[in-house]
Amino acid sequence: MKQRLLGHTGTSVSEIGFGAWAIGGAWGDVSKSDAKAALHAALDQGTNFIDTADVYGDGRSEQLIAEVLRERGGDKPMVATKLGRRLSPHVAQGYNRENLRAFVERSLVNLKTDCLELVQLHCPPTEVYYQAEVFGYMDDLAAAGKVRHYGVSVEKVEEGLKAIEYPNVQSVQIIYNIFRQRPASLF
Repeated sequence: MKQRLLGHTGTSVSEIGFGAWAIGGAWGDVSKSDAKAALHAALDQGTNFIDTADVYGDGRSEQLIAEVLRERGGDKPMVATKLGRRLSPHVAQGYNRENLRAFVERSLVNLKTDCLELVQLHCPPTEVYYQAEVFGYMDDLAAAGKVRHYGVSVEKVEEGLKAIEYPNVQSVQIIYNIFRQRPASLF
């Protein structure tokens, strides 16, 4: 499987990653055995990047990933999780120190690890990108050893461009597909 560097993390990951939204079960009934078999199959084929989020099955996706990685032992793939979408309402004020810490702590438990390899803010409201303190809170979580790298998952090119103004943002995940190709020319 071809690999490339992921953002500014210094880590090489497979060009094809495993998107773990579906194994969370939010898109229909996915048995635990089917979810784990799909993840094992991807890893067996050389995938070493897994994308998940704390809202995928309200933590189920993260928990299944932890189970599979424990079963496999050996080299661990990079697991990128996202946080923030559990906020209700999903507003910029919710991206505060207490909530971000609580989201990270919950993902640490779900993924059965002491440090999250990559955490991305999960499509926060646009105004979050203009609140430097939010990125300062993420810096604090990294300094505390809870997060190795952090980045953002964005809906708009402009949000990604604003996010990379913060020096410790290591990754930008942006929607890019046959229907949404604007990032190719602008980002």
